[in-house]
Amino acid sequence: MSLSACATARFHTQAELNDVGQSCGLALGELFQDESEKRLIFLFRPDSTPQERDCVAKFARKNGLKAVFVNAVNFPAS
Repeated sequence: MSLSACATARFHTQAELNDVGQSCGLALGELFQDESEKRLIFLFRPDSTPQERDCVAKFARKNGLKAVFVNAVNFPAS
């Protein structure tokens, strides 16, 4: 008989994410969650270091989240 745990991702406050982000060497607001998809945590820092991404990924895994790294943003020309 196997047991499996079903965990629901928790929506973290921006203050909590700012604390995590700062402990990973990020600026305020560079780490965020979207209420519509609580299982994802986003790192919005195109020039993030491997150490910063690793730090965020460890937090994500520990909290049942999937880390998403935004590496580039292309805005349409006006």
